[in-house]
Amino acid sequence: MDDVDAVLTIYGDQEATGHLSFEPRTRDQVSQIVARSIASATAEPRSEYALAVIERDTNTLIGYGRLAMDPHQQRAATFGFGLRQEAWGVGYGLETVRLLLGLGFEDLGLHRIWGARSPLNEASAKTMTAAGMVQEGIIRAHIQKAGRWRDSVVHSMLDDEWKPSV
Repeated sequence: MDDVDAVLTIYGDQEATGHLSFEPRTRDQVSQIVARSIASATAEPRSEYALAVIERDTNTLIGYGRLAMDPHQQRAATFGFGLRQEAWGVGYGLETVRLLLGLGFEDLGLHRIWGARSPLNEASAKTMTAAGMVQEGIIRAHIQKAGRWRDSVVHSMLDDEWKPSV
C-alpha cells in the first residue's frame, strides 16, 4: 500500500472524517494532499509540518499529524491529527499530540499551539486534556459540513505549560 492509499483509509472513511472539518476525500484529492505535504517539507520558510504516524511493529501508516504556523499570531501554530479506525483507543492519538507539541515548543520555539475539535468528539477532548492542553472556548458556527454549521471547541497550550515526557 502506498502513502496515498494509506492516507485514503483515513481521509476517505466516512466515520474517520465524521468529526473532522471536511467530508471524505477521493483518491485524487488525497493524492494532491500527500503531494502538498511532501512539498511543504522543503518550503522556505517552512510553514507546515505534516507527519505520518507509523505503527512501529508493522511499519504501517495508521495516521497523520499536522502542525501549521498561524499567520495571525506570532510564534503560534495550529495542529490536527487523525487515525485509522483500527488505531483508535490505543494511545496513538496522545502520542501524536505530544509529538506535535514537542516539535512546536522544543524544536521551533513556539509560544502557543492550539487545535479545534467537534463538540461531539469526546475521544479528542480526552486526548488533548491528557496531553496537558486547556479547553479555552468555543468558536460558534465554525465549520460547515453536510450543509450544516457546527461549533468547534478550542484547546491550547502555552510554552510555559509544556512538560516533556521523561
